[in-house]
Amino acid sequence: MTLIHTLTILICLAALFSYVNHRLLKLPMTIGLMAVALVFSLILLVLGKLGFGVEAEAQRFIGAIDFNEALMHGMLGFLLFAGALHVKLDELLDLKWVIGSMAVAGTILSSLITGLLGYWLFDLVGLPLPLLYCLLFGALISPTDPIAVMGVLRQARLPKALEMKIVGESLFNDGVGVVIFLVVLNLVPKDSFTATDVLALFAEEAIGGAALGLALGYIAYRMLRSVDNYQVEILITLALVMGSFALADLLHTSGPIAVVVAGLLIGNQGRQWAMSEKTREHLDSFWELLDELLNAVLFVLIGLEVLVLSFQRAYLVAGLVAIPLVLAARWLSVVVQVKAFSFVREFSARTITILTWGGLRGGISVALALSLPVGPMRDAVVTITYAVVVFSILVQGLTINRVLGYGVSRKSEAAHS
Repeated sequence: MTLIHTLTILICLAALFSYVNHRLLKLPMTIGLMAVALVFSLILLVLGKLGFGVEAEAQRFIGAIDFNEALMHGMLGFLLFAGALHVKLDELLDLKWVIGSMAVAGTILSSLITGLLGYWLFDLVGLPLPLLYCLLFGALISPTDPIAVMGVLRQARLPKALEMKIVGESLFNDGVGVVIFLVVLNLVPKDSFTATDVLALFAEEAIGGAALGLALGYIAYRMLRSVDNYQVEILITLALVMGSFALADLLHTSGPIAVVVAGLLIGNQGRQWAMSEKTREHLDSFWELLDELLNAVLFVLIGLEVLVLSFQRAYLVAGLVAIPLVLAARWLSVVVQVKAFSFVREFSARTITILTWGGLRGGISVALALSLPVGPMRDAVVTITYAVVVFSILVQGLTINRVLGYGVSRKSEAAHS
């Protein structure tokens, strides 16, 4: 099947599912699309068991799509840039130490807790996985997904300061999580490694990505300042996203971090000093439309991925065990960060609960799991990851406002957070 045929089917399904959701379910767009796609996939699986051939055709279609390549080297850069464009840098800098600590130290801590406890718990339920694969699972599932987070928070009624913590952390811990995952993945084939090897890989990916994003973002900013034509300026931002990701791959640095840094620079300095009002309007409209379109396709793909999962009993039980494990690791990492900063900043009583429950997992975790070497270990990690992601988006995403409503005052949260 050609690329245009694949895109045609995905966009037609996204349009159909969004229509069904809008008319019948009335769920938030991203959650509704994934829910309808998931139900559609389960219906196809049932029809396959009843002797119809549609299941096999659907599995061939989904199996032919490289989800990891489509998301990590296709859609991710555009989605991260679109999100970073609308983050106010002054608000982000006001919370820079909290967000930075949660994105780096919190993600590392959560990855270690999930990986080490998972190594023990998965063995208890009859699925012994090697320690490095458990650490890989911890690395890919610990970062909150900025795409899922921003997609759900559009409908949530969070106080501004708390929303900035969640969005800011998700934009950066996504890149940090990918870096941790790549560091551990590079260690899998090695018999031995040192702390220096790990730190060198981490610095190359994270610091190199930030430096690359800042350099390319500044070049794009200077180009935007020298013209006043919104068509040209939109093309410059498109080239910035695609060029940053491509160059980051060549230089072995973090593409997600590079794109986020570039997006923050263009969305703040570029928006204020390098664009006319007309350009800002067209640029915002373009990136919002592209963001919505790619989000729709992505969440349909997540729902359809159930067609290619391995439904072994041990995998499913491990997935159920992983849900509370991931939440507990997230809660503990948040508690450590909040307690550490409580000496210099006041937090409301519900901050820990909301940051824990609002830390959604999404397509990036699934994509990273699918990038593992083919084999039974990969099948197990993919199924476990999918179980956590489905719970995160459908259950946590749908109940975030209800969790917020239990005793949280917008006014007090805004004042204290």
